[in-house]
Amino acid sequence: MTSSHDSQDCSKIIHQIFTFIDNELEQADCAVIQQHLDECGPCLAKYDLERTVKALVARSCSEHAPDSLREKVLVRIRQVQVTISESGTDVG
Repeated sequence: MTSSHDSQDCSKIIHQIFTFIDNELEQADCAVIQQHLDECGPCLAKYDLERTVKALVARSCSEHAPDSLREKVLVRIRQVQVTISESGTDVG
């Protein structure tokens, strides 16, 4: 399919991709973007990439550190706090 889109059209679509992915656009705007994506391979590829990255980040952010790691980090923070207070350094 031959695309009649120019770089300005594509720039506008790409600028709205995150809002489109999050379903935060008006229905009419969604229809325009969906039609553009159906007709423009490069924008569709960018959309697919952004959607994939967003899904990976969302999945990664929902994971929790193991309790043993959390405890090690807290112990290290306390050690640093003690070292700072013993040296009399004012960090605040």
